[in-house]
Amino acid sequence: MEEIIFIVEESEEGGLLAKGLNVSIFTEADTMPLLKEAVKEAVHCHFEDDAKRLIRFHFVKEEVFAA
Repeated sequence: MEEIIFIVEESEEGGLLAKGLNVSIFTEADTMPLLKEAVKEAVHCHFEDDAKRLIRFHFVKEEVFAA
């Protein structure tokens, strides 16, 4: 089964943004359940076949602070 990895970050406008690492797939949503559905739909549209794929999310949270 092919695995597709997405980097998930908080969007500057609010919500979440998912970027595919080895595929040109980008999508966003307001909540995690909506993001999962958006990623599934984007992957299906990108490949246009019925093959099952494993989707892995890597969450990135950037914090900046002064010391």
